[in-house]
Amino acid sequence: MITLFWCPQTRASRALWMLEELGEPFGVERIDIRDPAAKQHPDFVRASPMGKVPALMDTLDNGTAYLADSAAICLYLADRYASGRLAPTLDDPARGRYLYWMTYTPGAIEPAMMEKFNGLEVSPASCGWGNFDIMLRVLEDGVRTGPWVMGERFTAADVLLGTSVNFMKQFGLLGESPVLEAYLERCLARPAYQAALAREGELDD
Repeated sequence: MITLFWCPQTRASRALWMLEELGEPFGVERIDIRDPAAKQHPDFVRASPMGKVPALMDTLDNGTAYLADSAAICLYLADRYASGRLAPTLDDPARGRYLYWMTYTPGAIEPAMMEKFNGLEVSPASCGWGNFDIMLRVLEDGVRTGPWVMGERFTAADVLLGTSVNFMKQFGLLGESPVLEAYLERCLARPAYQAALAREGELDD
């Protein structure tokens, strides 16, 4: 049984969308990460040593998997429950490009967002993410032909990238980008995203 440790208005929304795309049964454990006492839940501590969400516990026949971080969770879920559907299989040549985009959110988008938030001047030559403008250009190029970052195939990478584009828009960082606006519209229109949004509304009541 899959259990998602969730908190409203956090990156846990990514994992909730991913779980809805899977179509597998799962439960949600609400954790208030702003309350130190609530973060002492033993399974949550084991899944997320840093006390961050999303975190996941998956009880299997041969043991329990514990993990945190959006990208790690999406990689795990896609490979275990939707290989060949939400993730290219290990012998698929497309897997290389897929893995690149699976790590683009934590490796490039989020550092670049912090750069922009803090008004930092960074060296594109020494920063792994280049800089904010480079990150955005590469992302636009990646989804330009669409409809998804892997072309006609929707994958777990779109869950990470779609939520990242949504966060940038919400925080006023997206600017004028018709390509990313259109990509975001396609992401938000997915039935699984709408299901995740409805579930978040129920959980937040």
